[in-house]
Order: sequence, then structure tokens, then C-alpha cells
Amino acid sequence: MALLRIAGKLNGYNITEAENKMMRDQKLHAFLCSKTEFLTEQWYESLDKTKDGVYGSTDPEMIQQVKAQNHAFHVQFCGMFEKDDTECIEEFQDWIKAIAKDEAHLTTPLEEIIEEFFRTQQQYLELIEEYAEANLDELSVKQIIAWNRGVVETINRIILEYTLQHSLATKNRLNAQREMIVEMSAPVISLAYDIGFLPLVGEIDTYRAHIIFEKALSQCAEQRLNKLFIDLSGVPIIDTMVAHQIFQLIDGLNLIGVETALSGISPDIAQTAVQLGLNFNNVEIHNTLAQAMQLNKLNII
Repeated sequence: MALLRIAGKLNGYNITEAENKMMRDQKLHAFLCSKTEFLTEQWYESLDKTKDGVYGSTDPEMIQQVKAQNHAFHVQFCGMFEKDDTECIEEFQDWIKAIAKDEAHLTTPLEEIIEEFFRTQQQYLELIEEYAEANLDELSVKQIIAWNRGVVETINRIILEYTLQHSLATKNRLNAQREMIVEMSAPVISLAYDIGFLPLVGEIDTYRAHIIFEKALSQCAEQRLNKLFIDLSGVPIIDTMVAHQIFQLIDGLNLIGVETALSGISPDIAQTAVQLGLNFNNVEIHNTLAQAMQLNKLNII
């Protein structure tokens, strides 16, 4: 400790003041840690239960989960009085990501979640005021202001990080739902032991074409198909990128031993394919699906 004091004097600052500040921070930390359960109960008691999403739930299990999540926040947040801001936020990452990905919070309006962060901020400012009034002889106005500023700045950084993680989780959720919808809109239907049917309906953009490519290959492999009928009669028009993707699907199917038969090609699609110089030599083409099935001696009733 003596060496620390000497080093501090050589660097032009008073170690004793730093030590006193550390002791004051530790005392406040201990005080706040003793209040974590109180903070959670106070928060939930004053919560507007008419809100949408997670805060308005009447399910006992959900209520306990929300309280546990809130209490975990307080346990983490109290650590800001023993660590620097950056370290505190880094340790908050797991909590922030878990809440951002939580299904109940994803269905809760973001503005309501942010409002609860600000209510929590007010709880801490009131507790610091309570602690300061009980320890006026030990604290300076400067110290109290520093604590209040620390609470506000840390909450602001947590809100910013949560908003970013919430946006990312929402985007991933929407992409997963979109992929599921696309997959359901382009199923490989089994017609016979080793023959399948892929009906394509509606507009096909590049994203949907990519998903169809991946899922059709995997489904044909899983069903051990030797032949796949692809009907395009429900597709009004496709762009050049999508046309390429469809013919890449045909090439991919050929590589895994699946023959392809196309039907229902519109004049617009045919024109796009010709302009791109796409090769139809190895592709079985029919005017209609019925014709394709008849020529392949398939009778589906």
C-alpha cells in the first residue's frame, strides 16, 4: 500500500481520495445489493398490467419469469458501482441478448420495454437519494451527482444495446418466418414411389428462388426421388436472376440423379430463358402438367 501511495504521488494524484471513493462506491454497492429483491417487487407492484405483451400477462409462470429476469438485471446493474462503464456493459451482454431473443419480449412493443428501463432508472435514483440522506456526513454533492450521472449513462447505454439486439432478433425472427412460408409455398409432393411434384405459384423473387433451390434439393434427396415434375403455370413472370436460379435447380437435381420435367412455361418465361441462352436440351418440357403426367403414364385421381 505504501508503494501504491508513493506511485500515486509521483503521478500527481492522491491515492487516499481514490481509496475513499472506492470505499464509498463499495458501501453503496452493498446497500443496493441488499435491495435487489425489493426493487423487483416494487417494480412489479407498480407495473401497468394493462400493457400488451409480457407485462400484461396473468400467467403465474410468466409472471415469475418476468420477475426473475428483472431481478437478474438488478444483480448485474449493482455491479456498475464496482466496475467501469465498459466492463459493466460487457457483462450485461448475456442478459441483454437473452431478453432481446425472448419470445414474450419480442411480442411486446419496444417502446413499452424502453419505458420500463426508464422506470428502473428512476428506482435507482430514488435509492441513491435515500442512501445519500442517511449518509450526508460521509458524502459530497459531487459524489452524489457522479452516482446519478453513472446510473443515467449506464441505463442509456443498456437501452441502446438492447434496441440493437432487439432489432437483430426481430429481423432474424421475420427471416425465419419468411423462410418457413416460402418453404410451405413450394413443397415437393410425392406422386409415386420415386416421383415428385413441385408446383410453383405466384411471383418468385431472388430470395424465394434461393430457398426453393435449397429445399427442393434436400426434399428430393430425403424422398429418394428419381424424377421431379416442376409446374410453372402459376408463375406469371420471372426476372433473369430467378430464371438462372431455376435452371441451377435443374442442374443440381441432375447431379443428385433426379430427372426433371417442366410444364406450364409461359411465353414471357420462355423469352427470358432464350435471351439468357439457357440450355433446354437435357430438360423434359411439356405444355401442361396433365400432358406431362400422361406421357409419363402417371394417373393421379
